[in-house]
Amino acid sequence: MRAVEITQPGGPEVLKITERTKPEPAIGEVLIEIHASGVNRPDCAQRQGTYPPPPGASDIPGLEIAGKIVAVGAGVSKWKVGDMVCALVSGGGYAEYVAAPEGQCLPVPTGMSVVEAAALPETFFTVWTNLFESGRLQKGESVLIHGGAGGIGTTAIQMASAMGVRVFTTVGKKESVSICQELGAERVILYKEEDFVSVVKSLTADKGVDVILDMVGGDYFARNIEALAVQGRLVQIATMQGAKVELDLRKVMFKRLTLTGSTLRARPVAEKSRIATALLQNIWPLLNKNQMRPVIYKVLKLEQAAEAHAMMEASQHTGKIVLTTR
Repeated sequence: MRAVEITQPGGPEVLKITERTKPEPAIGEVLIEIHASGVNRPDCAQRQGTYPPPPGASDIPGLEIAGKIVAVGAGVSKWKVGDMVCALVSGGGYAEYVAAPEGQCLPVPTGMSVVEAAALPETFFTVWTNLFESGRLQKGESVLIHGGAGGIGTTAIQMASAMGVRVFTTVGKKESVSICQELGAERVILYKEEDFVSVVKSLTADKGVDVILDMVGGDYFARNIEALAVQGRLVQIATMQGAKVELDLRKVMFKRLTLTGSTLRARPVAEKSRIATALLQNIWPLLNKNQMRPVIYKVLKLEQAAEAHAMMEASQHTGKIVLTTR
């Protein structure tokens, strides 16, 4: 099969098409003929050498795919050959075939293209477990989502809005404002021109927001603490501007804050399968009714993986970048 490999740590140019042996499904796995693969920032971090795959995972980048099941391993009971699915994988997504645990697969939603379906797993798993499980976000609360124009952001805006939450978000370019508003954001903050702390305080009668979903880190950390309401929750899912921060513990104590965060890739299969079940119960009905859709920015061929990574790192996109194999 064709696959994209990281020839050495470096820039997008180190991604090259190669030939690899087609995987075989192990016990409890299905073999998927990949039609499309989502591109995510962890893929870029792996390419740079800062986010290695967990033990036993493929060294081929790619964490989410959609396609057709062409073989099933022993013990598989949820799926059969011919089923169209999207799946969260620990690696191997930039290829023509991948083996995935059956519990990490979900059906392609009704009326959704395979390209759109490939943009679901990584972001939807991440948003669900971080906002609604770790962040305990509830109907009637408020949330500030940083990076509203990205794949995570566009997903989080829709998911939180659908759950009856007041949604505020930050973006870097004016072109993203109307898109985020259409997805359900009550207020879109241009972070280069406005102070998100002041805006959030003005929108909440100086109380602050209940939950913040942040992938920036760095100097955003102290400002996030200021923007949180009493008993607020800061959920950290990446550290694009730095992981080392200073913290005044008294502010955490006075406001009774919860600081949490997570990564998804290294979690065990059982944990990822549990999240998949929660998504199937809570979010898939909305997708099946076309009440929520992934935002697709660009569709490129597998051979254009380097171009996709350069596009991702330029941070000028709104929504998801997807690679296709067919």
